[in-house]
Amino acid sequence: MSRFDRSADAGTAPRPAHLDLDGHLLQLLLAVHEEGSITRAAQRLGVTQSAVSHLLDKLRGIVGDPLFVKSGRGIVPTAQAERLAQRARGLLDELRDFSLAAGFEPARLSEVVTIAANDLQRDLLLPALLRRLRQVAPGVTLRVIPSGAPEPAMLRDRTCQLVITPRPPEGSDILQKRLFEDRYRVFYDASVRSAPDDAAEYLAAEHVTVLYEPRRSLDIDLWLAAQGVQRRIVATVPGMAGLGAMLRGGPWLATAPSLLARGALQGLAWAEVPLPTPTMPMYLVWHQRHQADPAQRWLREQLEAVVAEAGLAGAASRSQPPLP
Repeated sequence: MSRFDRSADAGTAPRPAHLDLDGHLLQLLLAVHEEGSITRAAQRLGVTQSAVSHLLDKLRGIVGDPLFVKSGRGIVPTAQAERLAQRARGLLDELRDFSLAAGFEPARLSEVVTIAANDLQRDLLLPALLRRLRQVAPGVTLRVIPSGAPEPAMLRDRTCQLVITPRPPEGSDILQKRLFEDRYRVFYDASVRSAPDDAAEYLAAEHVTVLYEPRRSLDIDLWLAAQGVQRRIVATVPGMAGLGAMLRGGPWLATAPSLLARGALQGLAWAEVPLPTPTMPMYLVWHQRHQADPAQRWLREQLEAVVAEAGLAGAASRSQPPLP
């Protein structure tokens, strides 16, 4: 008889608590920790709130800590939960590597992939990426979060696996690849006004632009200001998606990436900027820990394929320099 078959009546020692741990419990811990809410964690994991509560109680019993306590209307992690969340990320990576030891197969992949992207790149690339993932890796759940002005910590602490951004964060452990580049155009409502004929008319107009939180201007706005170009900004919105509503019905201009004409600014008129302007590059960014990871390498390849299928590699003129 194997020692695993002996009953407690035969004097077998109690089952060690750590044997009750599995990847689902570790994933649950991270979901509640990152979302700060049982409800949002349940939505993220695709289970009921009662299931999350039940498993969280099980995890509390295993580690001997409350893990999360009430604070106002929400919950906050205990100091032990903070420490365990960091270790859980590493353990999940090891479990995934263990499962892929025999060779990576997309169809066997089962995990949540988090990509940070603002609205331009989100709407332009990620719907097509989701369609590809559902076809070849149906076990993958795509989670998209805003990148804002991305910081290295987003990748270092595993808030996300990939960032798509025109301004990659700096760090010796942060890797990047240029996906494509775009050029800037002036958008406006043709039912209200015409395109600016020259630089003087462009500068005399009132403008709407994007200001990411916390107070991060678009690179083109920073570049124009550095050239001494003074424009009258009458409104700012927190993302590209808000520009269209502001422009429609008003005489204002917005200087924005041309690819917005495929999405948030579809239906608005556009014209070339009557001033010399640089191009806007777009980068795919990841942490060096994922450089050789077969699943992450495959995911990056899928995004590059989406870019190629959308014809974005030639979306910008190469005659203009990118933003510094």
